[in-house]
Amino acid sequence: MTVGDISAELCENKIAGHPRGRAISFDVFNAEQRREELSRADVIVSMLPASMHIEVAKECVEMGKHLTTASYISDDMRALDEAAKTKGLTLLNETGLDPGIDHLSAMKLLDEIRNDGGTIEHFESFTGGLVAEESDDNPWHYKFTWNPRNVVLASQGGAVKFLHNGKYKYIPYNRVFRRTERIKVEGCGEFEGYANRDSLSYRDVYGLEDVKTIYRGTLRRPGFSRSWNAFVHLGLTDDSYVMEDSETLTNREFLNSFLPFSLTDNVELKLRASLKLDQDDQLMEKITWLGLFENTVVGLKNATPAQVLQHILEKKWSMKPDDKDMIVMWHKVGFIKNAQKFVTESSMIVEGDDQDNTAMAKTVGLPLAIATRMILEEKITERGVLLPLSRDIYKPVLSELANNGIVFNEKTYRVEEFST
Repeated sequence: MTVGDISAELCENKIAGHPRGRAISFDVFNAEQRREELSRADVIVSMLPASMHIEVAKECVEMGKHLTTASYISDDMRALDEAAKTKGLTLLNETGLDPGIDHLSAMKLLDEIRNDGGTIEHFESFTGGLVAEESDDNPWHYKFTWNPRNVVLASQGGAVKFLHNGKYKYIPYNRVFRRTERIKVEGCGEFEGYANRDSLSYRDVYGLEDVKTIYRGTLRRPGFSRSWNAFVHLGLTDDSYVMEDSETLTNREFLNSFLPFSLTDNVELKLRASLKLDQDDQLMEKITWLGLFENTVVGLKNATPAQVLQHILEKKWSMKPDDKDMIVMWHKVGFIKNAQKFVTESSMIVEGDDQDNTAMAKTVGLPLAIATRMILEEKITERGVLLPLSRDIYKPVLSELANNGIVFNEKTYRVEEFST
C-alpha cells in the first residue's frame, strides 16, 4: 500500500514500519507524478478535499482503476457513471462517517422495517462530531474534531430544505441556528440539532419518495446554536470578502468592526445592545472565554471575516493531546404497521482514544478501508458511480464495524402521532 502526502514523514509515521507500506511525498497537482502513482495501483483511496477528487477520478477511469472516497458525490463525479460501467470499474463514494455510516445504518434500518411489513412515514437523521464528556472543559461544550473551516461555514450556500408532515419547509441561513430540535440520546444525554442544507435529496436515495417527513441535521450540545447564531447575526462567518488590513487587527478590533460606532460605549456594551442581551446572559461569558475582547493581534493577511474567526477559534477549540472526541449519530424512523404507529430510534456513540486515534478518524477511516478491501476481494461487484446503499455492502461493513466497537443501539415503541 502506497500512502502519499505533501509530507512523506507524516506518511511514514502512519505506516509505522509495516513491510507492505510505502510512504511518498505526493503533490496531487503534479500531473506526471499523479499519473505515475495511479498507474501502479489496483484501487485508489482518495482522502483529498472533495473538490480535488474529480481529476483523480477521471484518470482512474482512463487507466482502469477502482476508486473510493468518503466525500459527497458531485455532479462531475456522477457524470462518470457510464464510463465507469463500460470499463468495469467501481467508483464508490460517501463511505466515511457522514456521509457513510449514516447511509449504511439508515438503509439497514429502513430495509428491516419494510421487510417486516412497515410503511415508513417519518425519517430523521442527525450526526455530531463533539468532544467527549471527560474532555469537555469550556462553556461552549465544543472543540474542533474535524475540518474547522467546514464548521465555520456550516449551512451556508442557500436555504435549508426539508419535508415536514407533507409540507416543504425552508430555513434561510440567518435562521438555521435558531430553528433547532431538542434530542435525547440514550446513554449520552441531551443535544440540539440544526438542519443540514438539503434533506430532500435523500428521498430517492433511501427509497422514501412517499415519506411525509424527512429531516437531516447536525448535533451540538444545548446552547451552542443560539450562541453561534450571534456570530452569524454580526456577520463574522461571512467568507465573501477580504477585510482591509486584517493582519493588523486585534481580536477586539475585529469584533468592533461589525458593531455600530459610539463615542461613549465600549465594545462590550455595543455587543450587548446589538444582540439585545440581558446583563446576565451567558453568551457574554462564552465570547469572553474565546478571547474576542482581547487585544491579541490577529496576524492574518488578506483574510475574510470567516477566516479571522476560524483563526481565533482554533486557539481555543483545538483538542489537547490527552483530549478525547466523540461521535454521536441518531436516527428516528416513524412507520405504520398493522394500522398502528411505531417509532424506532437507533443511536451510535463512539469515543476516541486520544488526539491521534480519534473517534472521527475511526468512523471516517474504517468503513472506507473495509469497503476498499471488499473491492479488492471482489466482494463488491457492482460497477459505476456508487453509494454504499445495497445490502451486499452495508451488511458486511456494519458487521465489521461492530467488531471494532462501532455499534448501534435500537429501541422501538408505539406512538399516537409522529412528532418532530
